[in-house]
Amino acid sequence: MTDATAVIMAAGRGTRMRSETPKVLHELCGRPLIDWVITATREAGIARVVVVDNPERGLDGHLPEGIEIAVQEEARGTADAVLAAAASFGDGPVVVLSGDVPLITAEAIEGLLETHDIERAVATMMTMKLEDPAELGRVVRDAHGYVERVVEAKASGSDATPGQLAIREVNTGIYVFDGPRLQDALERVPTDNAQGEAYLPDALVVLREDGHRIAAHVVDDHTVTLGVNDRADLAAVRVHAQARINDTHLRAGVSIVDPSCTYIDVGVAIGQDTRIEPGCTLKNGTTVGRGCTIRNAYLDNASVEDGVSIGPFAYLRPGTRIRRAARVGTFVEIKNSDIGPGTKVPHLSYIGDADVGENANLAAATITANYDFIKKNRTTIGDRVRTSVDTTLVAPVSLGDDSYTGAGSVITDDVPAGGLGIARERQRNVSDYAARRKER
Repeated sequence: MTDATAVIMAAGRGTRMRSETPKVLHELCGRPLIDWVITATREAGIARVVVVDNPERGLDGHLPEGIEIAVQEEARGTADAVLAAAASFGDGPVVVLSGDVPLITAEAIEGLLETHDIERAVATMMTMKLEDPAELGRVVRDAHGYVERVVEAKASGSDATPGQLAIREVNTGIYVFDGPRLQDALERVPTDNAQGEAYLPDALVVLREDGHRIAAHVVDDHTVTLGVNDRADLAAVRVHAQARINDTHLRAGVSIVDPSCTYIDVGVAIGQDTRIEPGCTLKNGTTVGRGCTIRNAYLDNASVEDGVSIGPFAYLRPGTRIRRAARVGTFVEIKNSDIGPGTKVPHLSYIGDADVGENANLAAATITANYDFIKKNRTTIGDRVRTSVDTTLVAPVSLGDDSYTGAGSVITDDVPAGGLGIARERQRNVSDYAARRKER
């Protein structure tokens, strides 16, 4: 655990997202953007995390427990945003991050803090080297390799020289400062620019002019600094986030046949020797055991035990639990139900709000009619039950152990253990029906 404090800037309006939802609350692989940043800081051992919000306080009630909120009353630049959290600065370092840069990792933060400590710097900025830096701010170093300043390189209004434009090292917008000196430096950042705002890189200039050392920490993985300004950026970042998630599972012993078309949220747990075939989506809250096979299926907050086979085209909705060695087949939807060990639901069925025992077999088009327009009712299906095709179970109803149903039955009363439930009209044939129809 470090004595550092993390300040996460998240006060921007995010207007380019064109959304009523604050930008940093938009979801990325099952987790809001800002939660990715918070998670990285905590994994880096930073216990105190402060998020800077705007006066509308759109983040209040949406952040993990223990996160402090500071409010930037007016949008007066990034230096002013960090200054809004000054009451939380401690004696240790202050790491400054952005809530819309979700792919930052604990390793990158730890590396930044380590460089800051080794260089005995008052401030250290995270940088990266690009083949084409485009309009990103160039990092100008002095003869000793320390940061002198950041030169803006925008097409309009840039005062960068040709030599500075040739620099490949650029600013990432991630910093660590000495806590005791930070507030004073932020209060002295100039606002004599067209926007009348105080920019955080200028705090480095203030500290250097005070005679302090400014260091730089270069990261090799450029994806950790990718920001999200609009939904196109979010889609681009999602590709990297998903690749990272899939790679973690692959290296943990999970077979993902085609990672490019497999979508697994960040909170999903999958056991060794499970095989995920193309076209699968596993949403947050889902757990999958060892030795399972999942084919082109959608799992949302479902629990799957060892040795289970699912799909193709199965949909497991929240509250579903599939016990060991069970089978859920083609075009099966299960919601808020417990499917017992070894039980088979092979195809074309809907099982909702049901408890199913061991080694049962629910034939095609077995439906639990679980909603009476007032409340959801449960269906109980015992061990070794065999339903025939096109069986509708009108809840609340119970099928005892070793019971059967007849094909085409609508079961409204309990079926006793070992019994057969049949609920259908007798067949009546009209021999000359076709001729009569033709005459009409």
